[in-house]
Amino acid sequence: MLADALRGEDPVMYMEHKELWAMSGQVDTGAILPPGRARVIQRGADLTIVSWSSAVHVAQQAAAALATENISASVIDLRSIWPWDRETVLADCARTKKLLVVHESVQVAGFGAEVAATAAQETGCRVSRLGAPRIPVGYAQSLEAVSRIQAQDAARAARALFD
Repeated sequence: MLADALRGEDPVMYMEHKELWAMSGQVDTGAILPPGRARVIQRGADLTIVSWSSAVHVAQQAAAALATENISASVIDLRSIWPWDRETVLADCARTKKLLVVHESVQVAGFGAEVAATAAQETGCRVSRLGAPRIPVGYAQSLEAVSRIQAQDAARAARALFD
């Protein structure tokens, strides 16, 4: 995505989460990923989980926990929030009829609200959001951890969609 942004003539804001810097794995350096194309990490039948950046890993962990309870979740990584891949998200929401948006930013007025509102308006699916609480983020790691969403929080929010 960065390579595509550098080639373009339009201004682009490229942001990455600091906790992703320590991750390692295979990278296809020749791949050019244009903005606005989501990655479907896994397809599920019961629920759609949409996320981006470091919260994608939280979403994957939550989906794995839900699978042990026979809840099959799709996990979609938006990759870019503008433009965002409405078609992929809406098609999956229309199929599963349930959406959980998981993002690390403050839940109130975050971009997750746009995804949730669009999905609800376009598909009529049941929607929930999980974001950080509106509190100051502590400098110490132990205090910062209190403001971070965790996989068990996402799994709990997903289960509530089935009540």
